[in-house]
Amino acid sequence: QVQLVESGGDLVRPGGSLRLSCAASGSTFRLNDMGWYRQAPGKQRELVAVITRDGNTNYADSVKGRFTISRDNAKNTVYLQMNSLKPEDTAVYYCNADYLDFWFRKKGSWGQGTQVTVSS
Repeated sequence: QVQLVESGGDLVRPGGSLRLSCAASGSTFRLNDMGWYRQAPGKQRELVAVITRDGNTNYADSVKGRFTISRDNAKNTVYLQMNSLKPEDTAVYYCNADYLDFWFRKKGSWGQGTQVTVSS
């Protein structure tokens, strides 16, 4: 019912910056919590940052102070600003959203992911 499409992943040098976007689309829905996850080769998917509908945020310790999650509810879009990137940030980044459908039933959705590579 709700589709998420990530964009913005790229190859970047250590110390560089990227901004990821995730746009939600579909039939009538109301987005609640949204978050960014990442999965590096050989590792489990981990939570990077989460943001509630009213703007409260939380971050993994590994990215705190470097990454900023934000959202534009009017555009049904969540962003992840990534600064001071490190090689260990290399991963596929996934967008996740919890939402209510037309009948106010709780549902969840995942994007297909966008590759972020930090390398010199």
